[in-house]
Amino acid sequence: MKFPSKIKKLAVAVALATGGAALVAYTLPAALALDAAPPARVEMTVPDFSALVEQNAAAVVNIDVTGKSSPTIAGRGRGMPDPDDDSPTPPLFKGFPMPPMPPGSQGMPTQGMGSGFIISTDGYIVTNRHVVDSADKITVRLNDKREFPAKVIGSDPQSDIALLKIDTGGLPTVTVGNTDNLKVGQWVFAIGAPFGLERTATKGIVSALGRSLPNDTYIPFIQTDVPINPGNSGGPLFDLSGRVVGINSQIFSRSGGYMGLSFAIPVNVAMDVVAQLKTDGHVTRGWLGISLQEVTQDLARSFGLEQPRGALVAEVTGNSPAEKAGLKVGDIITAYDGRPINDSADLPPLVGTTKPGANKDLTVIRDGKTRDIAVKLGQLPDQDQTELTLSNPPDDGAPRLNVLVADFPDGERGRDGGVRVQQVGPGMAAEAGVQPGDILLSLNNQKIEDVAHLRQLVKTLPPGQRVPLLIKRDVGSLYLTLKVPAGGKQPG
Repeated sequence: MKFPSKIKKLAVAVALATGGAALVAYTLPAALALDAAPPARVEMTVPDFSALVEQNAAAVVNIDVTGKSSPTIAGRGRGMPDPDDDSPTPPLFKGFPMPPMPPGSQGMPTQGMGSGFIISTDGYIVTNRHVVDSADKITVRLNDKREFPAKVIGSDPQSDIALLKIDTGGLPTVTVGNTDNLKVGQWVFAIGAPFGLERTATKGIVSALGRSLPNDTYIPFIQTDVPINPGNSGGPLFDLSGRVVGINSQIFSRSGGYMGLSFAIPVNVAMDVVAQLKTDGHVTRGWLGISLQEVTQDLARSFGLEQPRGALVAEVTGNSPAEKAGLKVGDIITAYDGRPINDSADLPPLVGTTKPGANKDLTVIRDGKTRDIAVKLGQLPDQDQTELTLSNPPDDGAPRLNVLVADFPDGERGRDGGVRVQQVGPGMAAEAGVQPGDILLSLNNQKIEDVAHLRQLVKTLPPGQRVPLLIKRDVGSLYLTLKVPAGGKQPG
């Protein structure tokens, strides 16, 4: 661009006088000469949350739980909190192996805290499952300081959602929003009890949507920078219309405190789970029967794709809906029922929220060509998470083992059969010394065929007696002694 000689001379003079480069002086006249419209300017103001907090605080509750930790948890030692509790250690660190306690060890008394919110005037409350898991006593404290005992109507380990009920009426309720309307960058706020400080409000923005976290396959998390700390778990995340859009569930932290990475369960997912828990007491999910792998740049090139996209099928389970439909290892799924699949994490939540038996179309890339495959979804097998009376004794008064067990997949069951122990809660099994990873082979000298058979054997245990439990641990087998409570009732 040419500038008038007078402007050039002025620029040089200014540069010499100020000791700056002439280029700096040229820049100012250039901007004036262009006569271009200035870039769009967005006025950023922080909204006043006071009216929204006042409007919704009465429907947010504090939850106190008491119980006993399992011996495996009590033996963690070194001051390390249990990652399954509502503690400063985030659930992202689940699964670290810890030293077991010796047989016969007792669980330690524990106390926990969390938040929740009222969804109906007759006392139904939503919170996180990990807040109330294995609790012996749950107390809900309302905003007006009234306290009520609560019972668990149902809980779902896959989504970390629990539905509670208190016996009272005329309660204030939240307004449920729609997660589909959320946008990255919009304001949101939370109400809860971080570190037990009740009725605390914090604010921030939506940082990302559809986040996939380790061990949480079916939840497309909302990521925010809302300050969330222990005690906020289970509490509501609101938008600026005062509607609940998420349930605060996890934080990522190396220090035990808030670091700007908070994750909430989308309310659309949560309310679908709540509806099933209220009606059926459990949750059913669609199932394809495949293992997925992320499509990297190198993999995309090797499969002839211009850019990484889709979910790569790394394994197809035998006799699964995927195998029956003709899916093969190496297929890249790019769409599910017309919805694009950009990342491997996009597919599981869509499948999980589809009712079993539904027919869906998959768009896949195979051998460089795109094709559609029709599939009829099955139901996610129970053996992934089969629970035996994890919180309360059954109504028939039968004893409880209080263990989380799973059947072996087809083809992996050994000659001795049995079921594998995944978690141990307070109860007969814990007191006998059962540990996660053990294989239960026989109970009271009856060989255990599968999870359903174990349930039946537990119901027939003689009250007040000691019975043998044969387990397999590492490479050897050993007997443990189960002490069945008198009358089938559990102490505590």
